[in-house]
Amino acid sequence: MIKIGIVIGSTRPGRKAEAVARWAFDIARKRKDAEFELVDIAEFNLPLLDEPMPAMFGEYSHDHTRVWSAKIASFDGYVFVTPEYNHGTSAALKNAIDFLYQEWTGKAAGFVAYGATMGIRAVENLRLVLAELQVATVRAQVGLSLFTDFEKFSVFKPAETHEKHVNDMLDQLIAWSGALKSLRSK
Repeated sequence: MIKIGIVIGSTRPGRKAEAVARWAFDIARKRKDAEFELVDIAEFNLPLLDEPMPAMFGEYSHDHTRVWSAKIASFDGYVFVTPEYNHGTSAALKNAIDFLYQEWTGKAAGFVAYGATMGIRAVENLRLVLAELQVATVRAQVGLSLFTDFEKFSVFKPAETHEKHVNDMLDQLIAWSGALKSLRSK
C-alpha cells in the first residue's frame, strides 16, 4: 500500500496549517488507494539546521535528525500543507526539508497552500527546492484564499469545490508515488 505523509508546514503560533492539513487528511482517509498520516513538523522540534555534514551524506549526528529521517523515509509520497509568507514557503518547512536528502529522493509530492494569493508562490518555491532533491511534484494543487476560505482571515471554512481539487491532486500523487516506488525497489 502506498503511504502518504501530509506534512503540516508551519510552526507559527496561531497557524492555519493544522486546520488545513486536518481537512485534507479527512478527505484523504476516505480513499482506499493509499494510507495517509499527518506529520506535524512542530512535533519534531527541529532547530535551525544544525547538522555538520551535508544531508546528502546521510550521516546524522543528532537524535532529532535521526527521528525526523525515520519518519520521512517511511513514506512513498507527501502532501505539503504550506502557508505563503513573503512570496515563499515557511522557513520552518524549508528548514525541515533541508535536514534530509535521500529520504526525499525518488518520491512524489503534492501541495495544499493558502495565503492572499492562494499560496501559489509558496508552491512554486517548494517545486524548485524539491526538484533539487529529485522529488517529482504533481501538477494538480490546491490553493486556498485567506479572503474566501477563511472567515475573518482566521477560521478555516473552505469552499465545497476544494474537495474535488484535493482528490484530483491525490489521484496524481498516488499514481506517481506508486510508479516511483516500483523504480526505488529495483
